[in-house]
Amino acid sequence: MMKIDKAPVPLIVPNPHDPRLTERVAGTDQAGAPVEINVPVERPLTLYLNAQEIVTMMTIGDYPEYLALGYLLNQNMLKYDDVVTEVEYDDDLQVVVVRTEHHTNFEQKLKKRTQTSGCAQGTAFGDLLEAVESVALPKAELRTSWLYQMTHAINTMPSLYLEAGAIHGCVLCKEGTPVCYTEDVGRHNAVDKIAGWIYRHGVDPGDKILYTTGRLTSEMVIKTVRMGIPILVSRSGFTAWGVDLARQVGLTLVGRARGKRFIALSGQERIVYDQNLAFVEEESARHKRKGGERDD
Repeated sequence: MMKIDKAPVPLIVPNPHDPRLTERVAGTDQAGAPVEINVPVERPLTLYLNAQEIVTMMTIGDYPEYLALGYLLNQNMLKYDDVVTEVEYDDDLQVVVVRTEHHTNFEQKLKKRTQTSGCAQGTAFGDLLEAVESVALPKAELRTSWLYQMTHAINTMPSLYLEAGAIHGCVLCKEGTPVCYTEDVGRHNAVDKIAGWIYRHGVDPGDKILYTTGRLTSEMVIKTVRMGIPILVSRSGFTAWGVDLARQVGLTLVGRARGKRFIALSGQERIVYDQNLAFVEEESARHKRKGGERDD
């Protein structure tokens, strides 16, 4: 639980025109002609849990409070019944401190780690698997009409990806409507921001759908289950262990969701096929992301 006051639940959507998130960089193209493009920034953000330094993350720098809380929750360093008294961010020092009413039981186990923006973040502790074994995901349904509505909305919404590329996105949806859309240089940062947003505002995850642009790996499955979200969707492909874990915990896992197509490998009993495919458009070339022709 959180002791700090919960703020009204905000709708979070990308702000591709935020000057803090991209830089203009000059170069040359394949013909040797001069070009200038926007590229996402990377900034170090050092996270403390009480007095213990936890990790330095490379991030675009938006929503540091959500990122800090979500990282600690998804790494099982912060329990949902721990009382958070303060989250303090210093923009000059690029430091965020999460303070709890009592010391957590992980602070003595930690060693300093640096997390890059690459895809191989890795989980911090082996007990994450144990933490999801006891989770009972809520009953929910995934209507195919919601799936096509949300993927179309995500693919056509102004985003940092469409502005500059080289970015991952995660989107929390209620039925077919995005309610929290976060982006970052690493997909794990993006999903951690959503976890922090859910926790910070007391949002019920049981009737939500999580969409990610990244692969459906074991770690993405674990984080989704830890958040209590029953349905995980991606435009990209699966890993075998990700599928095995999803089946063990009863998570609905839908991948390769592009245009009319998708494949479900776990939790198919939640899917309601209510959409006439004749009325679903294929994905336009402008909105195809990495992984549109193959799994990334």
